[in-house]
Amino acid sequence: MTDLLLPGSLLLIYALLNLFAFAAYRHDKKSAERTAWRTPERSLLLFALIGPFGAFAAMRRFRHKTQKVKFRLVPVFLCLHLVVFAALVLGMV
Repeated sequence: MTDLLLPGSLLLIYALLNLFAFAAYRHDKKSAERTAWRTPERSLLLFALIGPFGAFAAMRRFRHKTQKVKFRLVPVFLCLHLVVFAALVLGMV
């Protein structure tokens, strides 16, 4: 029974991390529009590393940080996560 719960729990946690990354990018975009306190770029990149799907979706949805060179790492993080998922599914890890 616990073997079945573990993958579901991990997927839920992963989805929440991506949702958090999405929310962080949205918050930073709204702060930029109001000229309020901003989330440091280093933090946004860290959120993208742990939740690249949410970060990438927010970048596209809100057109935020798409011109900054260092944020070209976000799609790289996303591809890295896809490679890890593929390796897990194929039993290579």
